Amino acid sequence: MEGCTVTCSAKSPKSCSIVPPYLLARIAENPDRLAAAADAARRTLLEQRAVEENRKERRTAPAPGPGTALTPKLRRTVFDAGQKQELPGVPVRTEGAPPTSDPAVDEAYDGLGATYALFSDAYGRSSVDGAGRPLHATVHYGRDYDNAFWDGNQMVLGDGDGEVFQRFSKSLTVIGHELTHGVIQYTARLVYQDQAGALNESISDVFGALVEQKLLGQSVSEASWLIGEGLFTAEVNGRGLRSMSAPGTAYDDDVLGKDPQPADMSDYVQTSADNGGVHLNSGIPNRAFYLAASRLGGYAWERAGQIWYDTITEPNFPADCTFSVFAAATVTSAEKRYGASGAESSAVQAAWKEVNVMV
Repeated sequence: MEGCTVTCSAKSPKSCSIVPPYLLARIAENPDRLAAAADAARRTLLEQRAVEENRKERRTAPAPGPGTALTPKLRRTVFDAGQKQELPGVPVRTEGAPPTSDPAVDEAYDGLGATYALFSDAYGRSSVDGAGRPLHATVHYGRDYDNAFWDGNQMVLGDGDGEVFQRFSKSLTVIGHELTHGVIQYTARLVYQDQAGALNESISDVFGALVEQKLLGQSVSEASWLIGEGLFTAEVNGRGLRSMSAPGTAYDDDVLGKDPQPADMSDYVQTSADNGGVHLNSGIPNRAFYLAASRLGGYAWERAGQIWYDTITEPNFPADCTFSVFAAATVTSAEKRYGASGAESSAVQAAWKEVNVMV
């Protein structure tokens, strides 16, 4: 497990995985219905706990300041773990190399490029660190591994169990989500606990969705606003892992249960599980972003995405940020860039009010 050190922020390293532990636990409890999936879910949960127990804290360098020479060049490497849990694995495709015969490799390679393109084209950011850091991804991690995660250095993608989950490289929102954890690591550095952790998850969902929307050229009204769309097999009654437009509606399945995400603060979940409900309560700021983007219209990565990006890159941003502090910060960011009387500020305030974070 030496190669599996996992962190999500310099202050409180945690395993930043796309599939919540409560969903894996639900699958693991149903061996009579889906034996292979239950076994895979149990092994995935155990592996994640081992990662937590054996992790070493990573200290990230500060984001480059004024005058820092950037290297605005995309540099990708995709590795194959060969179904082992050792990172990074064998390099199988590097920058500029032609496609392979392995769809997981090529999906990961393309996803790295699409994520780099969003941050570079829309926000002028070179890679996750803002200084052109090479982007690495490992595919075929573990045997039937039911997750994807950011480990503080790179993205890791499992193949899924084939009964509930397909390979995680199939979803561009998953790839964009995990790489955004890397961006947060070098910007807001949000701790992975309670509301700050839910914001960490939500911001990763936001930019994961925007990666896909920008690549497809989708407007706010054209986008699905689903995270992990296409991950479930045909056996599952679900559209994706999470819905940003309507939290709590992504799936409703006899094995998985009903999507438990709340859509506003009136249903906020108080729990000690999942680092204080980081995958649950992220639905609240997710919906706030969707509502703000919908009010502004057009392409969400432009004004709404710019406001969220400005917020997380603000110097001295509090790593233990709460929903209310983040909401106020997004309003301030909107006013700084677009003016206090602009439609942008009004849209952001109205969105946070609708989810009962602002009064």
